[in-house]
Amino acid sequence: MTTFKGFTQEDFDVFSIPGLENRMEALRERVSPKLDALATELAPDVTAMTGDEMFVHVAKHARRKTNPPNDTWAALASNKRGYKKLPHFQIGLWETHVFLWFAVIYESPIKKDFAFELEQHKNEVLQHIPEDFVWSVDHMKPDSIPHSKVDEDKYLSMTERLKSVKKAEILCGRNIERGDERLKDPESFLALCKETFQTLEPLYRYTKQIERE
Repeated sequence: MTTFKGFTQEDFDVFSIPGLENRMEALRERVSPKLDALATELAPDVTAMTGDEMFVHVAKHARRKTNPPNDTWAALASNKRGYKKLPHFQIGLWETHVFLWFAVIYESPIKKDFAFELEQHKNEVLQHIPEDFVWSVDHMKPDSIPHSKVDEDKYLSMTERLKSVKKAEILCGRNIERGDERLKDPESFLALCKETFQTLEPLYRYTKQIERE
């Protein structure tokens, strides 16, 4: 098994390589193996934390024919065959930062039910999520909303959108800027990933509540 050795500035520079083939080759050689190793090391902890066996899915970008990807990731989900329809955890890179997410994206059939769960647990979520965490409503864009800026109205606007908009999604987690020293240190970064996913575990628990109802 490959061991995660940390990220370098060259890993982020892959996203400035022009052309689909050249960028994909660099991703396959440099970045995807690191994400695979990182997710594989995290899988036992996330399995223990959630009570569900977690499987690693590394982005292949197989449908791309022209435009090179601007980000890439590995996902941890409770199905060996796929992750997009399931609540899942993600580790990935844009050119500017690493992201660590808990995600329910637009393919998920439980989006509407999850929105209701988030509303039911509004006070706990708003109080529990640390201020340096961020939210996203579109995993295909690098933008995020700092949790410190998410008041009750903003929170309810995100859950309402999740219920009513077909392509809506919701992600919560952490962004780590590419220059952050912890990215170079495998042990430090693995600890940060585990701490982040442990903080996000209640959100995953709410999705399991839906299964029981």
